[in-house]
Amino acid sequence: MQKQTPGVYVEEKSIFPPSVAEVATAIPAFIGATDKKLEQDGETSLLNKPIRITSMLQYEAVFGGPELETFTITTAGEIDKSAGYRAVPKNIMYHCVKHFFANGGGACYVTSVGGSTEAGYSTEPTKDDYEAGLAAVKQVDEVTLLVLSDAIRLIGEPPFQNSEYYQLCQTALKQCSDTKDRFALIDVLDDQAALSPSDSLKESYMDGMREAIGKEHLKYGAAYYPYLKTSMARSYDPESTQLGNDNSDKLKALRDAGSEQASMMEKALAKNYLVLPPSAAMAGIYAQVDKSRGVWKAPANVSVSQVFEPTRVIDDVIQESMNVDTVGGKSINAIRAFTGQGTLVWGARTLAGNDNEWRYIPVRRLFNMVEESVQQASQFAVFEPNNAFTWLKLKTMISSYLESLWKQGALFGNSAEQAFFVNVGLGQTMTENDINNGYLNIEIGLAAVRPAEFIVLTFSHKSISS
Repeated sequence: MQKQTPGVYVEEKSIFPPSVAEVATAIPAFIGATDKKLEQDGETSLLNKPIRITSMLQYEAVFGGPELETFTITTAGEIDKSAGYRAVPKNIMYHCVKHFFANGGGACYVTSVGGSTEAGYSTEPTKDDYEAGLAAVKQVDEVTLLVLSDAIRLIGEPPFQNSEYYQLCQTALKQCSDTKDRFALIDVLDDQAALSPSDSLKESYMDGMREAIGKEHLKYGAAYYPYLKTSMARSYDPESTQLGNDNSDKLKALRDAGSEQASMMEKALAKNYLVLPPSAAMAGIYAQVDKSRGVWKAPANVSVSQVFEPTRVIDDVIQESMNVDTVGGKSINAIRAFTGQGTLVWGARTLAGNDNEWRYIPVRRLFNMVEESVQQASQFAVFEPNNAFTWLKLKTMISSYLESLWKQGALFGNSAEQAFFVNVGLGQTMTENDINNGYLNIEIGLAAVRPAEFIVLTFSHKSISS
């Protein structure tokens, strides 16, 4: 602008291109039944409202506590399992979020679903309720992971190939494909009877998942098996939990009376450990690994916290059929116990386990992160002149971001040129007709690093020469 008054003027001129701000990579959305279904005003419904939380204290303030179950304690001081003792409680949303935080999780979204706004767990959500929750989560751009563990109540009959839970998982996979910014974690369904490592592995259950999950959008999800025996005790109602089957000696009454039997009952209840499906813990491990190493590091060979053991024993022979599915290519990631190491995640494949491009979880999630980050950073160019100056700003911005990823070890190559390319311009990615119609096309190629699954050590005898 032409100056009107004599003097000295200072002008600042921007010489640096805009930068790419990296999006969050491990923000899960939990969808399920909660204790509270109304906001603190007591009138506004919480149903199908994704709410961001960062701690269990915040969860409890907004959504309430866990379901309080009723148990019968035998006179020998053990949980009576004769009256249909389920291995997994019906309402596990509270416990899943708790397990997420215990395994390194940070921020997450919680969406309460169900057919009623009444407090408590009296109403069981249906498949339609969960789908409504998924639809609400679709509108939250920050979400990058979908966890549906609470929906395993829609289990069906073994081997579960007709389960409504897997139908819901298909909806989640499609949402991930539509938005291209999120990834679904899927639990392979198991028995609801008491589970222990002595139970034989049900390979038919894994086959049921592979049959039920379909063949679409598989690169946007990963499956985990088996369930986990956690170190968290199940929540109980002292007013209904009783000693023996005569329906008279309730824990609260015995506790108030100072009875030694109450102490015996509480010891048994303290060891009444939860069994949970693994996806919630895996969401926490994703967050933990992303924070410490980066999204390009496979979320595997990592200990699962607050877990005693998996509920099924998986060895190398069994895992062969899990890791590589010769029929449909649907890999299942194992969680295994190793002597002296504890319970470890021992797999990092997507459901597209035979796909050369999208076989590995970190590759899919790295592309999700880069695509979303670059898309958001490129918004400045909308309605800018579609000319060489704008193309140069975009190329410089994206190249700088990708070079920083390469330097961190996210991309393969001895040089930046080997690790990635960014093409934009007339004659490269656009024609005159494209420019005339308002299209600015950018082509990006990444040499993503892949995990070393199979490390082969070759030994030979060395001859001694004179």
